[in-house]
Order: sequence, then C-alpha cells, then structure tokens
Amino acid sequence: MLYLYFVLLIGGVFLLVAGIVEQRRHYAALHTVPTRVLVNGIRGKSSITRLCAGALRGGGLVTVAKTTGTAARFIHPDATEEPVYRKFGIANVVEQIAIVRRAASYRPHALVIECMAVMPALQEVNQSKLIRSTIGVLCNVREDHLAEMGPTLDDVARSLCRSMPENGICVTAEKERFHILQEEADARNCRLVYADPETVTDDELRGFSWFTFKENVAIALTVAELVGVERQVALQGMYDAPPDPGVLSVERYVAPGNRRLAFANVFAANDPESTLMNVNQLLDLGAVSRPLNVVINCRPDRVERNGQMGEIIPDLRPDNVFVIGHPAKSAIDAIPAPWRDRAVDLGGERRAAEEFMPAMLDRMPDGSSLVAIGNIHGQGEELLEYLAELPADESGAEAGAGAEEASDADPGHGTGHGPVAASAVTAQPMHLDPYASYPAAYEERYQVAQTQEIPLVRIPAQSAGTPPPPGGQESFGWFRQPVQEGDRRTPPA
Repeated sequence: MLYLYFVLLIGGVFLLVAGIVEQRRHYAALHTVPTRVLVNGIRGKSSITRLCAGALRGGGLVTVAKTTGTAARFIHPDATEEPVYRKFGIANVVEQIAIVRRAASYRPHALVIECMAVMPALQEVNQSKLIRSTIGVLCNVREDHLAEMGPTLDDVARSLCRSMPENGICVTAEKERFHILQEEADARNCRLVYADPETVTDDELRGFSWFTFKENVAIALTVAELVGVERQVALQGMYDAPPDPGVLSVERYVAPGNRRLAFANVFAANDPESTLMNVNQLLDLGAVSRPLNVVINCRPDRVERNGQMGEIIPDLRPDNVFVIGHPAKSAIDAIPAPWRDRAVDLGGERRAAEEFMPAMLDRMPDGSSLVAIGNIHGQGEELLEYLAELPADESGAEAGAGAEEASDADPGHGTGHGPVAASAVTAQPMHLDPYASYPAAYEERYQVAQTQEIPLVRIPAQSAGTPPPPGGQESFGWFRQPVQEGDRRTPPA
C-alpha cells in the first residue's frame, strides 16, 4: 500500500512540474505577440475577428487570427486559412494554447482571436490564463445563452465583462447597457471605448461584397485606430478579407417546375434581435423580396430559442412559416394566434430533406424568397445540403441590370424601400457570398479554394523598421501611436 502512495505522490509532483513548464512556455509564446485582441459578445464575433484581422493586415502588420463560429478557422498572415482540427469534433478552450503557440511562430505584431467560452468562469480563464489580451472587444449583449449567463440581459452583460483585460482597453458597440460595461471596466482598471456605428458611412459599407453591419465595421476601425492604422488602409484591408462561412448570405436557385427561389441563410443569427436585423437588412437591400417565406429549424436542446423564433413571426410578416426539426410544436405554439394558420408543420427528429423539401417548395410560387432562421444543426443541415444540389439561377445578372435601369428611372421602383435601398441593390453583386452553401457541400468547395499548405514563415521581431515587442501584461500592446488618457468615447445619450 505504501508503494501505491509513493507512486501517487511521484505522479502528482510530475504533473505539477509539467503544468508549471507548460504555463511558462505558454506565457513566453504570448509575450512574443505584442498586441492580442480577444473578441467576445453574443452575435457577430467571427465576422468582427475577420474584420479586425483584415484591418490590421491592411496597415501592414503581420497578423494571425482564429475564429470559432460556424466553422473554426486558423487564418495565416497572408489571409489564407485552414480548418481548426478538433479531436472527436469537440470544441475545448484548451485548444487556444496550441493556437497561441502556432501564432507565435510567425513572430506577428498582432493576434486576433475569438472567445470560444460560454460559461462565465471559462470566459475569465480564457482571458486571464490563455490569451491575456491587451485589447478586448465586447461587441454586443443579446438574448442568447441565458441558461449559462442569464437569466437577465444585465447578467449576460456582466458575464461577458469577465473577458475584459485588466489594465487594458475594451472596445464595444453596445449602447443600451454601456453603463454596466463601464462599471465592470472601472473595476478592472480597463479603459472602455465606444465604437459609434454612425461614424461608418453607407458608401463605406457598400464596399463589402458580403453583408455586414455598421457596428462590426466600427469596432474593427476603432481597434485599427488604437493600433495606429489609418482608416482608409484599414477599410481596404477589411474589403480584401475573406468572409466567415457563417456570414449572412443569399443564394438563388431554380427549384423543380422552373421556379426561381432566393434563399437567405440567417441561421447564424441565433437570437431574435439579430434575426430581425438580418432579415430587415436583406429586405432593405433588395437581396430578398416578397412573397417572403420563413423556415424555422428546431432543436430539442434549444427549446427556448425555438419559441423565440416563433414569437417574431408577426415582425417578419411571411406568407408561409415552415417548421422543421424537433420539437416543431415548441416554435408553432409560440407563434401569435393571428399568424399561426400560416405555419406548416414539417418537423421530425430525423426526417430527411427529401421528405419535407418537396412539400415546402410546392407552396412557394415563382420568384419567392425563403429565409432560414433558428438553428443550423440537424434538419437545417439537411435543408442546406438539399438546396446546394439545386441548379443555380443564372438569370441574376439580367435581374441586376434591370434593377439598375429601374433605379435610374425611379429610385423607389421595385424595391419598396426608397432611394437608398435602390442604390444599395446596384452596388451589391447578385451572387452575394461565394462561401454560402455548407456544411458538407460547402466545406469541399471552401477548402479547395481557401486552404493550402504553406511553409512555416518566421519573421524577425524588428522587420520593416518596427519597434521590438514590449512584452508583459502591463502594456496595451504594440501601438505605433500612443493612446492618450482621457479620450474615452461614450455612446450618445
């Protein structure tokens, strides 16, 4: 028995020493990256991560990034990317250690990384132990993950603040609960900077070939400004950055019976507020139009969210509401009574797309739009796979030309949203997102186009005349222009 205690003691000491060595190696890798940006929030983290990385690349900084959302990606300094390998397909915050070590091998000026923790305690560990960011981003506070971070939105805001860097800087576009974020920032001696969406013009937003929001662009521009990157080069870097696989996208197909169909993938907007924002933007831009149909995909582990999607149906005003997945009743019962007769129950726990898609397509006339909301996993993936096999609608270019002529003759004609929407339609390409169809069909095309084996590149710490990294958690990172104290920007009242 004494022998077993001795083995246990030796094993414990060995693990302790190994843990200390691993921690020191990790901190050494962190300190080779002078500017570390940790992106947290409820909605849009992956897109903001890509925008921030693009903005910094546009300023000539060697930048590595990693997203976690729809499809986790490691983004190299030359903007090429590859999927993040996960054993058994399970995400774990510990993977950030390997990401930091790999990023440090490039000796980059900046690392932009998406927070992958949901539990408040893990968010704090992700910041204080794994990333130790010099600039934090807290993009927004929305109604999601209430079971883990709630139950109220104020609780969610305080939970997200656990990722704020102590003695650092945090950038946010959250206006409604800015006062809560300010309290938490003051407790951490963290300078909170408000990224005002109104500073982003419509012309600047139209420079993107994919959909994004002014809030996201404003955050990326503010981060670039803090690091000393000029606005115009930062914008150009964002325009050149590849979009996230889960980005808001519209595809046009030819359904059976030679019926044209515009499909909007809004699965990535999991909460009701973001869903409404996304659909309204698509309508305003003319990317989708009425007759409008909505498909809600339900998941048994997201019953509350299923109901939230049903509750916003009156705001969307669709002709049909198709409910797929399981339990469909959780979404249908939440639809207000005056709209419930438009709901079509096509649900089922393991129902193949070949069973429910024909019934869905038969109810939509030629030229209809279909918007997918709720949850992507399960029957949502089946739906995307089915649509990916349909022939593409190649008449989009002609439609775009017709829209341009119509906008010249009458700015409000055909859109129902006035002059701004008409000009936005002409500025947007008809094929809005080249990375839209996923998971399986999308992954095959995306990896061929975006993933490539590249040799490990080691860049000297003082390349291009840049100052050496200061290192240490006390600094705000490597800034080409110092940030003056007392220049805190607050949201308008």
